Amino acid sequence: MMPGRYTELFFLDEATALAAGHRPCAECQRSRFNQFREIWATANPDLTTAARPAATALDALLHAERALSGNQPLRLCRWDSDIPDGTFVADSDHNAYLALRRQLLKWTPDGYEPARIRTMAAHAIVLTPASIVQTLSAGYPVDIHWSALQAIEQAIPRERIAN
Repeated sequence: MMPGRYTELFFLDEATALAAGHRPCAECQRSRFNQFREIWATANPDLTTAARPAATALDALLHAERALSGNQPLRLCRWDSDIPDGTFVADSDHNAYLALRRQLLKWTPDGYEPARIRTMAAHAIVLTPASIVQTLSAGYPVDIHWSALQAIEQAIPRERIAN
């Protein structure tokens, strides 16, 4: 990475980037960056007093959250819990899933695969950093790859479509 320059990382979609602890780009996605940082600040008042944290401050907070994740106990949730859309979780086999419309979509580098309904009794590991989950819960409209909607449509039983 070039010091003092934008992060040279590219992701399948914004939901994947957020799960990795990154924010929208302040250069090429300025309006999304502004919206994200305002909602993030509102959703995380214990982390900042700024209404619109600077990119450098937000990056430092997100980096600290990423760096600590390996040293903290796993954050668990039930598959059927109220996980906000755009949150990533993992199962015990280390498969990553996107929560969307009360469904779980399996993540692949090429897109999302058909959904698994969130009715399992097992617990999932929350992959998305806690402050970003709070931001999603507060209404941040995360941008998700088109394959996610296609995967949800594939998972709907044909008899429900006919009705």
